[in-house]
Amino acid sequence: MEKKFLKGAVFAAAMAYLFTASACGRTVPPASGGAEPTTEMKVAGGTVTAASGTTASTASETETTTAAGVEIGDKHVSGLTLSYTSADIIVGQTLKYPLVSEDVPEVWTSSNESIATVDSVGNITGKSEGSCIVRVVSSEDTSLGAEVKVTVKKAEGTQQIDGITYIDGILVANKSYPVPQSYAPGGLTSETYNAFQELANDAAAEGLTMGVISGYRSYDYQSELYNNYVNTYGQAAADTFSARPGYSEHQTGLAIDVNCADDSFTGTPEAAWLAAHCNDYGFILRYPQGKEGVTGYKYESWHIRYVGKDVAKKIREAANAAGDPDLTLEEYLHIDSYYH
Repeated sequence: MEKKFLKGAVFAAAMAYLFTASACGRTVPPASGGAEPTTEMKVAGGTVTAASGTTASTASETETTTAAGVEIGDKHVSGLTLSYTSADIIVGQTLKYPLVSEDVPEVWTSSNESIATVDSVGNITGKSEGSCIVRVVSSEDTSLGAEVKVTVKKAEGTQQIDGITYIDGILVANKSYPVPQSYAPGGLTSETYNAFQELANDAAAEGLTMGVISGYRSYDYQSELYNNYVNTYGQAAADTFSARPGYSEHQTGLAIDVNCADDSFTGTPEAAWLAAHCNDYGFILRYPQGKEGVTGYKYESWHIRYVGKDVAKKIREAANAAGDPDLTLEEYLHIDSYYH
């Protein structure tokens, strides 16, 4: 019996920021398969949709990667049954929620969020080395609960987990490292969304508007976008600004196109602020100017990628040490990006 029950409160935090994108100039084809403006904000675990800019509704369950080393069992802790009760994951990896067989409204918590966090539907993300307990209880009867023993390990070097490449614990999706078609978080990861919330709120305090013009994209949607660009501009041109299906960062739920997914964003006060401050919130400007030969894509002033504050700080420090403020993820990890 596989059930997930999503209550309106699960995405109450998402209500704090619903962006309706302003019109963008379309002087060049939108890069990375940029989508048209939308009032729908997808977050892993559900969808928040603006209705006249004031109301929202939630939608279906999420699908995120399942880690190796999960012990599948039918064990009971305080009355609830989980599909697994222990898990070994690596720093930066998100593990799909354990299924709860009982029909209860779920409340998830972590005993140590510096080691592993858990979102409102039970997806577990490794933060640092160590062990902790992730617990679920019924909001209607807190005596009903179950626990997952989580061990988080630091990843060094290159690892393949469920077809996804992690390098030093960082999920990589570029022209050299695809993600499988089945990888479908269903929206921005909760950490990506929350970090962008913080970024947008601080920018707003300075009179600037930051919104998501394109966030998560499924494999099928990216395939449609890419094929349309190939038909219009030819494959060689399309490959400079749009990812082939399975190779897009947007499929990971970690990438955001801000405000306008085209060159009209470049040179705006928002673009300058984003470039100067996105690192403070755990993002990097993914495709800097002059690095087309490294990243495989044209300059995108609007495309940011969530890596977490610790990694963003390390990349900034490495950039300062190299005297290169536009150090890319490829250069930081010493990897390439081209279709092999």
